[in-house]
Amino acid sequence: MIEEIRENIDATATGRRIRELRDLNGLRITDISDALGFYEPQAVYKWMRGECLPTLRNMYRLSILFNTTIDDIVRGAEAGEE
Repeated sequence: MIEEIRENIDATATGRRIRELRDLNGLRITDISDALGFYEPQAVYKWMRGECLPTLRNMYRLSILFNTTIDDIVRGAEAGEE
């Protein structure tokens, strides 16, 4: 069960969705980095490239920043199809 859940989170697709939500909200990389309290924006770049996923805490903060749900960030349009 856990492996099935883990495999359903696509880091590349999530990164594309973070980039898309950033653009839709008119935010710069540094805006996100600053809002999350990072000194450098490297983590945000890694998320958008799909190299890694944000922690749950950062995913929650992104959902507030983008005025959306964590599910929307992770699964995008796919979430509404079920």
